[in-house]
Amino acid sequence: MPQEISGLRELYDQYDLFLLDQFGVLHDSRHPYPHAVAALKDLRSAGKRSVIISNSGKRRVYNNTRMEGIGFENALYDDLVTSGEVAWNILRREMSAAGTGSAIKCLFITGDDDRSPVDGLNVQLVDTAAEADVVLISSTGGDRFPQEHYRHLLRDAASKGVPCVCTNPDKIALVRGTRTFGAGRIAEIYEELGGEVRWLGKPFPEIYQFACALAGNVDPARVVCVGDSVEHDIAGARDAGFDSVLVRDGIATDLGAAELAALERQHNAFANFTMDTFAP
Repeated sequence: MPQEISGLRELYDQYDLFLLDQFGVLHDSRHPYPHAVAALKDLRSAGKRSVIISNSGKRRVYNNTRMEGIGFENALYDDLVTSGEVAWNILRREMSAAGTGSAIKCLFITGDDDRSPVDGLNVQLVDTAAEADVVLISSTGGDRFPQEHYRHLLRDAASKGVPCVCTNPDKIALVRGTRTFGAGRIAEIYEELGGEVRWLGKPFPEIYQFACALAGNVDPARVVCVGDSVEHDIAGARDAGFDSVLVRDGIATDLGAAELAALERQHNAFANFTMDTFAP
């Protein structure tokens, strides 16, 4: 059974580096949770390091700016790592090593007009699956399009064996405070259509490696991950060799004890601690 805690101060003797989820722990995509800013300030005052690790398919600068707009000054935390930033670095390195002269034709799936996940990559954006050499799923338009829209859009690419990269594995997204299906669900649809997906972000290892390198490779026994998703945050912490805290905000808000236990068994992922909300 996880240990119930009321705030982060109960963990200060055990941990030096706190890897924090963004959506569902710090904010709801529009507003900070009531104690989130105070908790980040308290981590700073206690001399603890905090790195936000997010399954946002967007780049780091975009998220830093968005965090400020929501109410989190960048000085409140040490660094911010997104799955989109990790993916961009990996794809740039691999494209450079491949030495392909002509641009790769890319069907880019995103929920808005932000093109930073592909800026600087040797890709040419195309509108249809028939033209694509690769599909890149960055974020969701789940508040504007139904799942069937993506099933229709991606069917030809999946049937041709076009490789797909998903830079946001979250199946559920918070869009303007409303829960909808996430980019990870679109990637699942691609797999259901017979396509193969390369997943980058939590719970997969690259994002944790990236974050810990930025933090100076702290002793794993002194690292704790804080998140609201059993599938991504708690399972990812387990695989990375870190302890974890499940916050019952965000997508965990409506989970009853039986549902939560079933999720933990399904993913074989059990938090070391639980707390009602992110607080000092």
